[in-house]
Amino acid sequence: MSVYTRVSDDDMRVFLEDYRIGRFVSLQGIAQGITNSNYFVTTTQGRYVLTVFEVLQQEELPFFLALKQHLSLRGVACPSPIARADGRLDSTLLGKPACLVTCLNGRDTSAPSAAQCFSTGAMLAKMHLAGADFSLTMPNPRGSAWWQDAAQQLLPLLDEHDAQLLTDEMAFLAAEPHDGLPSGIIHADLFKDNVLLDGDAVAGFIDFYYACNGNFMYDLAIAVNDWARQADNHLNPILKNALIQGYKNVRTIGADEMAYFPIAQRAGCIRFWVSRLLDYHFPQAGEITFIKDPNAFRDLLLDLHGEQNIVG
Repeated sequence: MSVYTRVSDDDMRVFLEDYRIGRFVSLQGIAQGITNSNYFVTTTQGRYVLTVFEVLQQEELPFFLALKQHLSLRGVACPSPIARADGRLDSTLLGKPACLVTCLNGRDTSAPSAAQCFSTGAMLAKMHLAGADFSLTMPNPRGSAWWQDAAQQLLPLLDEHDAQLLTDEMAFLAAEPHDGLPSGIIHADLFKDNVLLDGDAVAGFIDFYYACNGNFMYDLAIAVNDWARQADNHLNPILKNALIQGYKNVRTIGADEMAYFPIAQRAGCIRFWVSRLLDYHFPQAGEITFIKDPNAFRDLLLDLHGEQNIVG
């Protein structure tokens, strides 16, 4: 979450005329994240989150909003979209796609406990099961084809070692298909700042705008890579195990899935190393922005290489 599009109080008053959620009270920008413009909106009836989409197109929004509605109705902790007076879940603000969703209690953490990791893993598994009867589909917008294309922009900007690492790793992943493994709706961005916690319990998953159809182990690996990652970009084995055990407590992981999991971790590293390199080298102008360190996932990738060499 960030602010790239500046929304005024008057803009918000006009926007809220299409809703039945009370009169405008206040608007506050949200600084975290890097893709969309986000605000807390307070009205006389409550507090909501406004998202103005900087990349997604209007025709893409129904998938994400219907997904959150679907998951919320099935007991997955996540925001629920607010419908306009005409019944639509998506809207337009300042010429850009936009929506309002419920504002959840809880807060994120930068230093999770094992109990919080366990709860997060369990809720992720619950989400994977709840998505089984969701009728809409979305291909992964940041899968292997995307990172191969992005690498062509990035390789000339990287030093020799990083360029070779990225090239070799993409070749390795291309030779390790995961066809046939359990898949379905995945969050694809379940970092610590996309989970709100109430004590040890999950109050809500947020920022579903990379959600897509994909491999369940890839989704779990993305979560483990962030939740268990320490300041030195090594994984804490206690936190890693807690998140995986929480997941297993709700959904059984097959032996073939566990065999693929280390490869999924490396794929998750490439996805976020590449996206952060793009944000670093080609930053999007914004009023409040937060660019994350791309080297965190390069260093974690190198650490995972070491782990797998020891296991091998």
